[in-house]
Amino acid sequence: MKDAESPGLPVTPELVLRAYAAGVFPMADHAGADEIFWVDPRQRGILPLHRFHLSRSLRKRLLKGGYRIRVDHAFEAVVEACAARDETWINGTIRELYLGLHRIGHAHSVEVWIDGELAGGLYGVRLGGAFFGESMFNHTRDASKIALAWLVARLKAGGFTLLDTQFTTPHLEALGGRSVTKARYHDLLDRALGTPADFYSLAAGASPAEVVQLITQRS
Repeated sequence: MKDAESPGLPVTPELVLRAYAAGVFPMADHAGADEIFWVDPRQRGILPLHRFHLSRSLRKRLLKGGYRIRVDHAFEAVVEACAARDETWINGTIRELYLGLHRIGHAHSVEVWIDGELAGGLYGVRLGGAFFGESMFNHTRDASKIALAWLVARLKAGGFTLLDTQFTTPHLEALGGRSVTKARYHDLLDRALGTPADFYSLAAGASPAEVVQLITQRS
């Protein structure tokens, strides 16, 4: 379900946060669109943190190293990379809103750097114990999976209870993502919003082995 942007109501980062708390989020039809609309899916994509599927190949890639994880180091570059595709819902308004959310401490990026270059990453919004994943990208094979694995470990370390992926895709389903009804999503959201969580609990120097251990903990 989607509704056109309400005329006369300025869309600010603060309004976007209130929308997330109510279970809706903004999108645009394409990069050049002048307007945004609010989306309230009947089926909502989530990735249960205790059910993240760590395949043997991804575990091996995580432990192999050869990459550096940075958080919030190049947020704008991550958004730009996510938007740099043939079809995107990230227009100028969306870009500015999320840069604004980043400035006030509610939007974050998890970045994979290889040989000094941004190889992949993701960004999303934090509110209470919920993290709303927005988009991710790859310049190098498996870089977005690496970023997502480190995000899951970070959220588990910080006491988060909800990783919202908005929709499901075969890629996300292979990693443990699934759809829930709107009613079930709101139950999960209400619980998460009332849960204190810390996005920075994971130590800056955490090792890949520690991340794998966090991911595979089922409680």
